[in-house]
Amino acid sequence: MNLKEWQSWYDRIIKTFGYDAKRDQYATEVLSRLLENTSITRFQLKWKIYGKPTLVFGAGPSLEEDIKHLLASGLLDKFVLIAADGATTALLEIAKTVPDIVVTDLDGRINDLFRANVAGSTMVVHGHGDNINLLQKYVPKYRDKIGTTQTMPRPNVYNFGGFTDGDRAVFLASEMEAKAIVLAGMDFGQSIGKYSKQKIKSLEVKKLKLNMGKELLEWLSTKTRIPLYNITTHGENITGFNNIIVDDILKLV
Repeated sequence: MNLKEWQSWYDRIIKTFGYDAKRDQYATEVLSRLLENTSITRFQLKWKIYGKPTLVFGAGPSLEEDIKHLLASGLLDKFVLIAADGATTALLEIAKTVPDIVVTDLDGRINDLFRANVAGSTMVVHGHGDNINLLQKYVPKYRDKIGTTQTMPRPNVYNFGGFTDGDRAVFLASEMEAKAIVLAGMDFGQSIGKYSKQKIKSLEVKKLKLNMGKELLEWLSTKTRIPLYNITTHGENITGFNNIIVDDILKLV
């Protein structure tokens, strides 16, 4: 990620949502200290994704249907599986499958995040100004973990780009040079999926966040050479991502 290019997006995020940039940076410092001597390296994270076809699961309304289609096709075990926070629960419940990587700011079902981590998921934990208490409470309890931020990186805490858990997961897969990236459960519509965070302060703010995430993915598509696909059953079109059906992704593996 070119941090100078990212800064214009971050400035827009701060302005749109009224976030405190100094508190975001403080959260990054806190996360860096929590990960000292316990974080995996960027190289270890990259090794899990580099050159491999990757499925990124958002927590949109299509998630259940998309997982069932993938199960029927027998393709889940042929991809690196990256779950955006609440999508972890869906993979555990519906597919009985543990994601390889979980991207989270810790507002999903904490018990399921721990369950996945204990079963082998690498936790990519995001620090921002509103989750400092959660970082302090839960990060020390995780194994196989690394940190991310949307501001200036620090030791063990990286800025790969992205804003919401879903689009950050895609930016991560791109940064780690996946062979191809396929989206599932990435609706970006007006409805909130059952596996998405349900306790939200404002539905309008949630929609604004989804719109920002979609814009970021469309920007990413202009920056990466990695083939990008979308199998989300009922989702909106994402410019730069080719809409395909599950059967079409056989060629990617």
